[in-house]
Amino acid sequence: MYKNRLRKSEWEVRPVLISEARQIIEKYHYAHGAANTATALHGLYRRGEWFAPKCYGVAWWLPPTRAAAAAWWPDPDRVLTLSRLVVVPEAPKNAATFLLMSSVKMLSKRWECLLTYADTWQGHTGLIYKASGWEYMGTTEATPIFIVNGRMRATKAGPRTRTYEEMDTELGAECIGKYSKHRFRYIRSQRKTKSS
Repeated sequence: MYKNRLRKSEWEVRPVLISEARQIIEKYHYAHGAANTATALHGLYRRGEWFAPKCYGVAWWLPPTRAAAAAWWPDPDRVLTLSRLVVVPEAPKNAATFLLMSSVKMLSKRWECLLTYADTWQGHTGLIYKASGWEYMGTTEATPIFIVNGRMRATKAGPRTRTYEEMDTELGAECIGKYSKHRFRYIRSQRKTKSS
């Protein structure tokens, strides 16, 4: 089906409730789930729709692990990760890019460095990040991907990391292989950066 390009005058990005964001992530994002919390949540809406508006996409932000933050920025407390980005199938062309960069502009100035990843196991290359001016930072080490009932499950559970055996016996998770991710960084501050 042909889609028209998004016209900025007809669309806007604004905060979205976590319950609404979760429904879209569970239905349309390949992970089919997200964290229980978010630092920032933004949704894509048609401009002017305030009575029962439909959300056409979600940008979900969380702080990364301290090690990941410290690896890419001098002050790890000023790093935020785009954990989920998704648009519904009927969203216009360019909707993901518009949502992404509008969401970036809405973030608090506290967040000087942004990180995100493109999953190779899904065949993603990070094209929208490249097109939006994000800096490519290479690939991560390959890590196992676990699936339970069609939903991705992380090995990290609070402060600890589950073993393969725990993923299998406690969650019934299936390891579908080890995959790396393409890593991207977007700098919102003029502070001196860490080299890659």
